[in-house]
Amino acid sequence: MVDLSAHRTRQYLSSLKGAPIAVIGDVMLDRYFWGSVHRVSPEAPVPVIDFDHETAHLGGAANVAMNLAGLGARPLLIGVVGADAAGQQVRALCEQSGLSGEHLAVSTLRPTTTKTRIIGNNQQIARIDHEVRDYIDEDVQRQVLSAIALCSDLRGIVLEDYDKGLLSTPLIAEVTSMATQRGIPVFVDPKRRQFFSYQHCTVFKPNRKEVSDAMGEPMRSMEDVERAGRELLHRLHCQSVLVTLGAEGMMLIEHDTEAQCVPTRARKVSDVSGAGDTTIATLAAMVCAGSPIPEAAALANVAAGSVVAEPGIVAITSDVLLREVAHLGEG
Repeated sequence: MVDLSAHRTRQYLSSLKGAPIAVIGDVMLDRYFWGSVHRVSPEAPVPVIDFDHETAHLGGAANVAMNLAGLGARPLLIGVVGADAAGQQVRALCEQSGLSGEHLAVSTLRPTTTKTRIIGNNQQIARIDHEVRDYIDEDVQRQVLSAIALCSDLRGIVLEDYDKGLLSTPLIAEVTSMATQRGIPVFVDPKRRQFFSYQHCTVFKPNRKEVSDAMGEPMRSMEDVERAGRELLHRLHCQSVLVTLGAEGMMLIEHDTEAQCVPTRARKVSDVSGAGDTTIATLAAMVCAGSPIPEAAALANVAAGSVVAEPGIVAITSDVLLREVAHLGEG
């Protein structure tokens, strides 16, 4: 297990400050309708929500960008929104959050991916998804590739796949080729449809279920996870595979070394929403700042443990990460 140091972490964060890291993936709008429940509808056996207020937040790849910004990097958010009110709201939220929306392509062929959650008595009652999962057209693909080409000083690229259609096989191949030619590390948070398309990346970070579904076999034991991880190393020709295991932490599998288990750091779990976004953002940020991958994985685990201890989707910050690492050193 890697020993973490507050001094080294502070050095990484200092090196990271202002570093441009591209986040290419499915951008979403998360909307919440909040209210209270006092009765059941006479029309159907469902609760009636007395509406109180509405909130909206950046989701998907945009939340990864928020985590990178919280750590001090300069995220370049690259994705697609629709020519609709939700797309305008995404841009407004980016501006409010200090993120640039200049690299968000606008498509008239698809809506902005929107998840609307209805909350009654602080409990989710239902979720409405407004989305098109078809792959992007050639025009949007050209806009994405052009945005990457214009970023001449990129320190890293995160491919954040929520299976909403941005990351098609041709786009993945083009981005990876561009990154390889320019010596830019690529960090992948995959989904099932394109699972095996992410060739030659630096770190491939699936969760246990994604590995199980893709490999067509259960991941019941750590031996199962390691065996699958080593197969992925060879099938994807990648440098490292980091499998997240929920309450059991993570497993890092690399060539010619023993697998490393990273135990969970969460002292309590309030809400697991956004933990994967924090993990990939922190991992990418620390590697781009000079950390070896095993140490970056351990720091990502600390960051994820911190955000799941808070209710709602919370982005990691440099101050919180330093505090958590220092707390480990005291313990």
